[in-house]
Amino acid sequence: MNGPILIVDDEVRYRQLYANVIESAGFATRSAPSAEAALGMIQDDVPALVVTDVRMGEASGIDLLQQVRKAHPALPFLIVTAYADVRDAVNAMKLGAVDYLSKPVDLDEFLTAVRDTLGICNDQDALAPAIPAEALQGIVAESQAMRSVLWDAYRVAKSDAGILITGESGSGKEVLAGFIHQNSTRRNNPMVVLNCASVPAALLAGELFGHEKGAFTGAAGRRKGRFREAHGSTLFLDEIGDMPLDLQPTLLRAIETGRITPLGSDREVEVDNRIVAATNRNLSEDIGSGRFRQDLYYRLNVISVEITPLRHRTEDILPLARFFLGRGKGEGKRLSRAAAQTLLAYPWPGNVRELANTMERVRLLSQTDVILPEHLPSVIRQAAVPKQTEPVPSTNNIRTDKARVKTLEESEIQTICQALEQTGGNRTKAADLLGITRRGLIYKLKRLGIN
Repeated sequence: MNGPILIVDDEVRYRQLYANVIESAGFATRSAPSAEAALGMIQDDVPALVVTDVRMGEASGIDLLQQVRKAHPALPFLIVTAYADVRDAVNAMKLGAVDYLSKPVDLDEFLTAVRDTLGICNDQDALAPAIPAEALQGIVAESQAMRSVLWDAYRVAKSDAGILITGESGSGKEVLAGFIHQNSTRRNNPMVVLNCASVPAALLAGELFGHEKGAFTGAAGRRKGRFREAHGSTLFLDEIGDMPLDLQPTLLRAIETGRITPLGSDREVEVDNRIVAATNRNLSEDIGSGRFRQDLYYRLNVISVEITPLRHRTEDILPLARFFLGRGKGEGKRLSRAAAQTLLAYPWPGNVRELANTMERVRLLSQTDVILPEHLPSVIRQAAVPKQTEPVPSTNNIRTDKARVKTLEESEIQTICQALEQTGGNRTKAADLLGITRRGLIYKLKRLGIN
């Protein structure tokens, strides 16, 4: 980060509060009592971030945002307002604000928003002592689960031991295989990839071991095969659990001896490969049912690395989403806090692949720089809607006559009161329980008159 964080508010108590919170986290700050004063300070020295109130005397925070955008279109703004005015928030987003918070501000949420806006995480250097920065190129991992996986993979990368990567479909097994290869002694040669489930069983042997011209019907020419293509490099066999049972002994012999025989040939060929395999299946169960050979399993599974599903490492969801959004041609798309909360509420059955596809869709179809919940697919938005699985206990100020159906507003009040009661009045925890943002909860409290 370059430059301090500029705090703009016409009330000194808020300027001091925000400054204390931000400085306690190790950031430098400057303060301005008005939009006019802030504009002059920005002209003299551009800050890393502007945190501004909306309604301040003659010129508002929106006015400041409009003026600054002319000279500094990339300067991030975090809007804070006491009015929780949706129109102000929407206008700010359209003008390029990164996010907005409503007063009273939850300080943890405030500091998180500042860090998110600056692209800083609490544990950004956690991997540095164990893994050199250059080894992590293109890898996004904030969760402890993925740090442990990467550390294990890095430690064994330079050996030639067989590695079996397990995990759900789309969880990042091929990315981890690439990480292993790039940190191995074979990295100067390209990794060769074969998805065993994508090749018809009748053709898989030829894909692996190669074939001579005329070896079988349709073999119009000679083919090297993946083993020879990966000579001196890494051969990544994805979806190894889908390999036909009758081909598994041949694969086992090739791995054990380092020699293959192309189809239609009577000559063995020596190969030098490092085998990394991956599967989303439970191979132990497949061994028990006779679908997979136990000896091949132990040959592949010298070292086992399991990737945790994305839903169990939620710390990675937003960093990955921002990474995928930034893969376009400099479009600079950003997630609003509401959209971020919506992404966090979704279980991601397709894991990282599904998240990548979602962000690609959003990047291509959204017409604004700030991604809002309505830009996300409906199946993801619906996951953020709280589900009523049982009747909500009534409160004293609401009629509970069974002969009368409650209004939607009464039901909403009951649900919110129950959440607040269960969390001891903690609004942040209550919002999490309801599946909405804290900002959204505060807005509902004011609209419904709940104290």
